[in-house]
Amino acid sequence: MSQVEVFGIRHHGPGSARALRGALEDFKPDAVLVEGPPEADAIVELAGDPAMVPPVALLAYSAAPADGDRRAAFWPFAEFSPEWQAVRYALSAGVPVRFCDLPAANQLAPAEEEPPEEGIRLDPLGWLAKAAGYDDAERWWDDVVEHRHGGPSPFPAIAEAMAELRGELEPAPREEQREAHMRRTVRRALKEGHERVAVVCGAWHVPALRAKVPATRDDQTLRGLPKTKVAMTWVPWTHGRLAGRSGYGAGVRSPGWYHHLFAARDRPIERWLTAAARVLREEDLHVSSAHVIEAVRLAEALAALRGRPLAGLDEVTEATRAVLCEGADLPVRLIQDRMVVGERLGAVPERTPMVPLQRDLQAEQRRLRLRPSALEKEQDLDLRKPTDLERSRLLHRLRMLDVHWGVPAESRSKGTFRETWTLLWRPEFDVELIEASAWGTTVRGASTARAREAAENATALADLTSVAERCLLADLGDALPAVMRALADRAAVDTDVAHLMAAMPALVRALRYGDVRGTSTGPLAAVVDGLVVRVCVGLPPAITGLDDDAAREFLGHVDAVHGALALLDDEGHIERWRRTLEGLLGRPGALHGLIEGRLTRLLLDAGRLDDVPDRMARAVSVGEAPDRAAAWVEGFLAGGGLLLMHDEALLRLVDGWIAGLPADSFTDVLPLLRRTFGTYPAAERRAIGERLRRRGRAPAGRARPPEDDVDEARAAPATATALRILGWERPA
Repeated sequence: MSQVEVFGIRHHGPGSARALRGALEDFKPDAVLVEGPPEADAIVELAGDPAMVPPVALLAYSAAPADGDRRAAFWPFAEFSPEWQAVRYALSAGVPVRFCDLPAANQLAPAEEEPPEEGIRLDPLGWLAKAAGYDDAERWWDDVVEHRHGGPSPFPAIAEAMAELRGELEPAPREEQREAHMRRTVRRALKEGHERVAVVCGAWHVPALRAKVPATRDDQTLRGLPKTKVAMTWVPWTHGRLAGRSGYGAGVRSPGWYHHLFAARDRPIERWLTAAARVLREEDLHVSSAHVIEAVRLAEALAALRGRPLAGLDEVTEATRAVLCEGADLPVRLIQDRMVVGERLGAVPERTPMVPLQRDLQAEQRRLRLRPSALEKEQDLDLRKPTDLERSRLLHRLRMLDVHWGVPAESRSKGTFRETWTLLWRPEFDVELIEASAWGTTVRGASTARAREAAENATALADLTSVAERCLLADLGDALPAVMRALADRAAVDTDVAHLMAAMPALVRALRYGDVRGTSTGPLAAVVDGLVVRVCVGLPPAITGLDDDAAREFLGHVDAVHGALALLDDEGHIERWRRTLEGLLGRPGALHGLIEGRLTRLLLDAGRLDDVPDRMARAVSVGEAPDRAAAWVEGFLAGGGLLLMHDEALLRLVDGWIAGLPADSFTDVLPLLRRTFGTYPAAERRAIGERLRRRGRAPAGRARPPEDDVDEARAAPATATALRILGWERPA
């Protein structure tokens, strides 16, 4: 007679995986059915390839989305996942293995959103843990299943517990469909002549698969379900994406710890703490063998006090903090990142199905010796070296495709020949590459097509300049002519000075660094020349009569253009810009205080003004409104306090103006002043304060020692009270 055994497991549980492997070896099935998408049956044999290294995931994605929305879903597997062990057992034993869950074609099809789960269905383990007297479901499951070594099989008890929990609960619609398809797959296996069928599924589904449900009812449940065309492949995964904190629904809090429990067949606590000591020593922290021995004793003692069969992660972490880290939290966080989560990136065989774009990227990664890693890595590139230049272009092309494997950072080196990138590979990039394959079969071709499309659909001049800059950085010469035509056409008709100013920095950066990459920038230079002239002509009327919000927005544009022209290092353009600013300052009262103060500072730094103290004195004089004076000071002092640290006259003017403000006016301008001085580094603020303390507050033009500012008679009561509080003087 045919026999069907249903093994209810916890996804990614090392104890479940170990117990399942033993149960399968005892049962010796002639067919193994595993919870997962049946479309993966065609590629399941890849799991037995030596080049397949978990963690990995099955990836299903809609191959031809009717609504243009490409959907995707992952089914991750770690070395300690029971489903992975079931698949590997079947492949090694030569036993047919199939996936029995609802097809991905149905799961990825657009459907009405189901209400969120609640009650027992939301957290069945939580209810069992509560019944057992635990306040932590994961800790209860660890104690009764994951930390078990030997003993009877846990699966009958798990099935009985789940049957009690489900009781008279009606299954949710999607849950009912999934379980109907699982039962249908079991029937098909029996009909094909298999006599010993093992079914591996989440523990919650066990009662439903054991129930005697007519085939006609399951057929009715599955009839007419929406479908979509899907493709299936294997992709590398990471332990970080298995962690519950990553948002994965069946995730675990500590994949690195679970991997250790599965791999360490004996003395798991001793081996873990020894590895933790090694990690700390690599960071030059002193940890001896005696530390490890005492940490093991403490972890085991804590487990015994708490009635646990084995020291769990909580006990091991407490022992690590108390003994190995001597109470410090920072080394504990290091252990958390490197071991408890334990970033590990899997690998898939070369013959795994891939879209051409993925294969081209893999070839480029091998050619340029840029290996993907789940650990964050900093990469410094010298663009004078051909290999580093090609690496930079590849990373920029991927960013054009919204695959942000590399994130550019500010280089620590001066000059234009250096780039610093932070590299971190995420599994989701495979989905993004599949989506980007609609643009082409190679990284260069796809990014070129994507750049052309971005230029066609750009709605603002600044968007076009950004595309042009990215084309130059990525060396997309085939896309650049179309982008430059669109840019020139848009710049010629755009009369908004703010738009022109916003567009300039990206263009100047591209022009400045284009020669470093060997890229032709002739057409770009013509556009920049025209923009500089139009900005200088259009700025005076555009910057007059602004309210507070518009003035602050224009302040950003002015700073950006000023910095861009300094980077461009074209004396003709710089001189035209400075003359424009001088002309604006020659119109008293026409500018917002914020703008006027900033222009004064820019021209002072350029050596074009020699009467700045007089200008500031007028700006903060009694006749000026306090809010306008505060705005002038903010604009003038924005960006750093070095000027006040080294210019005694300006410091005296600002100090005297603040000291002379009436109480109500001081309250009004205080937020503006806090915003200005709050941007200064702490060292600059301290230095300014020290200068004021030493000099004392004095009216403009007259300095006096700080003790002259103190009224000793009025200060005496406060001084006496402070001395009594400090215990330095007895009350009379």
